[in-house]
Amino acid sequence: MASASVYNPVGFDFSNQVRNQFLQEKGLPLPKATSTGTTIVGCLFKDGIVLGADTRATEGPIVADKNCEKIHYITDSIRCCGAGTAADTEFTTALISSNMELHALSTGRKPRVVTAMTMLKQMLFRYQGHVGAALVLGGVDATGPHLFTIHPHGSTDKLPYVTMGSGSLAAMAVFESAWKPNMTREEALDLVRDAIFAGIFNDLGSGSNVDACVITASHTEMLRNFVKPNERVEKEQRYKFRRGTTAWKKESIKDLIVSEEITPIGGQVEAMDVS
Repeated sequence: MASASVYNPVGFDFSNQVRNQFLQEKGLPLPKATSTGTTIVGCLFKDGIVLGADTRATEGPIVADKNCEKIHYITDSIRCCGAGTAADTEFTTALISSNMELHALSTGRKPRVVTAMTMLKQMLFRYQGHVGAALVLGGVDATGPHLFTIHPHGSTDKLPYVTMGSGSLAAMAVFESAWKPNMTREEALDLVRDAIFAGIFNDLGSGSNVDACVITASHTEMLRNFVKPNERVEKEQRYKFRRGTTAWKKESIKDLIVSEEITPIGGQVEAMDVS
C-alpha cells in the first residue's frame, strides 16, 4: 500500500521568530547580527584590471588590525578582494586558489577568470550565506580582462567597475562620476585610490591605507600600502610622569565658609558657621 505523500509548502519560514520570541520572554539575550566593515573596488582600464582595498579589520567597535591584507591570491593573473568575515574570505579564496591550481594541472591549460567565479559562487551558494564572504574577483586570461562581484549567497555580477563592503556606496559614487572606458593605468589607479579614499573617510568600518593590484596580460603588480593617508604623527605634547605620582595642570583652593554669624544664647557666646 502506497503511503500518502506529505505536502511541504515552499516559501518563507517564520518558525525561528516564534522561537526567538519565546527566548526573549524567558530573559535570554538574542543573538546579534555581525557587523562588518570594508571598502573593496575594481575597475577595467585599457590594458587590464585594477583592484583596490582598504586595510582596516574590525571586531565590532574595535579596530583589530590597522594593516590587514584584503587582496587575495587566486592564480598568477587572478586576484580576489574580500569583504565580510575575515576568516571566511581568507579560507574561501585559499580553497579556490588550490582548486584552480589542480584544475590547471589536470587540464594542462591556464585557468580562466570565469572558472574561478563559478567555483566561488557554487561554494557560497552551497552554504546559503552562512559563509560571510563578499568578493570582488578580477583577472586577465586568454579571452581578455574580466571583473566580477560575488555575493555571500552566491549571486554574481559582471560590470566594468564594481564596489563591495560597508563603504561601497561612497566608493560607487566616485566611480559613477569619473569612470570612463579605455582609461590609462595611471587614470585607473587614481580613480581606484579616490574610491577607496571615499570609503576610508566616510565609513567607520573602513580605514588606514590603500592597497592596489594592477593585472595585465603580461604581468601582475601588487601595490601593498599604495597610499597611506592616515600616517601616525608624533604627539604635540609628551605625557610622562614619575612612577607613583599623579600630575595635574593647575591647583585651586576654595574656602568653603561663605559667611559667619555670632549669636548670644543664655549669656554665652557660640559661633555658628553657615556654609
